[in-house]
Amino acid sequence: MMKVFNLSCELEHTFEGWFASHEEFDRQIAADLVACPVCGSHDVRKLLSAPHLNISGAQEPAAAGKEPAKEPVAMPNEAAMRAMLAQMARHIIANTEDVGEQFPEEARRIHYEEAPRRSIRGVASKEEAAALEDEGIEVMPLPLADALKNTLQ
Repeated sequence: MMKVFNLSCELEHTFEGWFASHEEFDRQIAADLVACPVCGSHDVRKLLSAPHLNISGAQEPAAAGKEPAKEPVAMPNEAAMRAMLAQMARHIIANTEDVGEQFPEEARRIHYEEAPRRSIRGVASKEEAAALEDEGIEVMPLPLADALKNTLQ
């Protein structure tokens, strides 16, 4: 079972950290392995949080068909959303090759096995992206254009 801690950096960016145990959290903090996903600071502290306990052992009753199935939902705060977007942008930058304006051509070359298989990023018009989709080439629009152009702070 994972321990989920609410964390904050020296600049008051809040985020969650998932750890195998409290001892593992302490070990990672001491080894400077925990960093703020927004600013990269290693000056991180644990915030107070209320635990969720299921002490009754009760389980939800089986659906009687009267209510529609429930879906997971969330309402993250603005700071949490910024942190998640920054973390996603860092992951994309670190794990993709920037092919710039050549994105449609390079995506086709990879799809048709004319180039090595790898993750790429770049720019394409909506029409070019639609044409790639029509060819069965999965592409994903990135709402991080400015973040991908600049160094993330």
